[in-house]
Order: sequence, then structure tokens, then C-alpha cells
Amino acid sequence: MTEHQLSLLPFYAGWSIYQQRLVAVIAPLTGEQLALRLTPQHWSIGMYVTHIVADRAWWFHARMARECRSDFPRIMALGVCEGGVDPLHPAAELVAGLEKTWQMIQKTLARLTPAELEQVFPPLDEAERVRHAKLVEPALQPFAQMWLDAARLSGEVRPAVSLQWIIWHVLEHDIHHGSEISTTLGVYGLPVVELD
Repeated sequence: MTEHQLSLLPFYAGWSIYQQRLVAVIAPLTGEQLALRLTPQHWSIGMYVTHIVADRAWWFHARMARECRSDFPRIMALGVCEGGVDPLHPAAELVAGLEKTWQMIQKTLARLTPAELEQVFPPLDEAERVRHAKLVEPALQPFAQMWLDAARLSGEVRPAVSLQWIIWHVLEHDIHHGSEISTTLGVYGLPVVELD
């Protein structure tokens, strides 16, 4: 008898709803609205969105190597906003990044089973970090180099992480930064990401 393999997708159904609501509030924003910040020290709305896109692409594409699409290095680069530099992507590009990375997450969750949650991904070594940094488009190479230098200087050895940890991290990261986006939108009287 063949054992039925239970997909992880039903366990994360609420994430899909959150994704739809995040896209709905970002899509109509103008460039000026995407540049809004809570304070000068905070990132802009657009920077938070680029960061969400990059985090999703980093963990689900680069670290887990679940999806092999030629546009993912560009999507990861889209999320670079180091040193307070706002990449100023238009809403349509940000929404496309959210949608592409969400499709990647959805496909991955549909394929995975609860038994796979214990799979462990070792920390990146220097060679792997350099390989990932080279994927970043040429205009953003200085930021990739900053990442490499910071990792080298810190000497910190990051622990191995489980698949369960990666999924939880990306979900909490989406919600955390989505909250910052909502707070900023609300302060300026714009529609926020509604939660039930």
C-alpha cells in the first residue's frame, strides 16, 4: 500500500492570504508613497518590500536551492538596500518580485512533507558566500562585497539550520516587515495590510 504524502501547503494557508493583502496595498503606491519613511532613520516602504523579496529569494532559492530560475539572482539583488540606500523600484516591479517569490514558496511548500522539515542545511563557507555574491548584478557588487567583508570580519560561524527553521524565519520576516510597512502607511493615512 502506498502511503499518502501530506503536503505542507495547507499548514501555511494564512500566509497566502497575507501575501495577497500585502500585494494589494503595495500595487497602487506611487514612487513618492514608496519613498515614505516613519522617521529618517527608518527604511522607506519600498526598501522594506525589496528586503522581503530578497529574503524570500535568498532562503528559498539560494539557500534551499529549490527553484532554479534565471531571474532569481536579479530578484535577490532587487532587495539590496544596504547602507540606507533606497533602490527606488516602482510598485509594479516590487509586486512582480513579491509574486514571483510567493509562487516559489507555494511550489516548495506543496512539494514538501512534514518528514522533510528536519532536513538540515549547513552554514555557508567562504567559497559559497563568494559564489552567491557573484550572482548579484554588477551595479550592486559593492553591496555584495560589503556582505562578504562583514561576514569575514565578524568571524561568526552561523549554525546549521533546519528546513523548518527556514520556513518559520521567512514567514516571521514577512510579518515583521509587513508590520513596519503597515505602520508607515497608517501614519500617512494610506490603506494598511489588514489582519483578521
